Amino acid sequence: MDDYETLRYAERDGIAWVTLNRPDVLNAIDTVMQRELTAVWRTLRASDTIGCVVLTGTGERAFTTGRDRSETLAATEALAADEPGRRSGFDSTVFHPDADDHRFGPKSSNLWIPVVTAVNGMACGSASFLLGESDIIIAADHATFFDPHVTYGLTAAYESVQLAHRMPFGEISRMALLGSHERLSAQRAHTIGLVSEVVPADELTERAGWIAATIASQPRLSVQATVRSLWMARELTRAQALDMGWSMIALGNRPEQREEGLRTFAAGRRIPWRLR
Repeated sequence: MDDYETLRYAERDGIAWVTLNRPDVLNAIDTVMQRELTAVWRTLRASDTIGCVVLTGTGERAFTTGRDRSETLAATEALAADEPGRRSGFDSTVFHPDADDHRFGPKSSNLWIPVVTAVNGMACGSASFLLGESDIIIAADHATFFDPHVTYGLTAAYESVQLAHRMPFGEISRMALLGSHERLSAQRAHTIGLVSEVVPADELTERAGWIAATIASQPRLSVQATVRSLWMARELTRAQALDMGWSMIALGNRPEQREEGLRTFAAGRRIPWRLR
């Protein structure tokens, strides 16, 4: 892939490592990063070699602190100077939004290669666009989660929708309504199911790599059909998702891989496993 201005990208052993790389502003997401993330996801769709993605941030202070508000403020002030009375983010009226800037997560680009997100510090605000479209989230033990929108006079809309399927309603309500006044610890995030594992900070990369390598070692079509099935279960009714199940099986079960798997099982060869 081409070099990126706001991301670090590397491929190793069937894993794509995507790192948010604006540490001077705590990996805040500006327009360039937003565009580059979308480009990464869309390019990965054509990959024949990548079996899993690891997404993380540079440094230990933050995964990302969300949208770069200094950029947003500059755009708002410029619009106010040019067209007094107009609101940034809209065309002639508020019924005509002119932005699609909440769609930079992997699923928004129809990427069905699994994404393992390793949260290495603060994750707040628009971080939810990435967390909400991840398949597995793990966190360093010092990670924190919060949504500052309402504290600064902004509606926590897209952020709440993205995380509502990953957190109990009362928890996402509390996070959204308390704004910057309370943060969710990594351990609390694990307790409520937002993250699947909490590890010491110096073990985060190794653990994310192990999860990704394990996924990448398995048949890619079966993995991707499973990812698609999981998201169908979230987005459709139960009956609709079950009706679509045979389609996912037909697409994901290649006969030669299925036969090899059955032979492996019949031969008594078992997979070494970890207990979590």
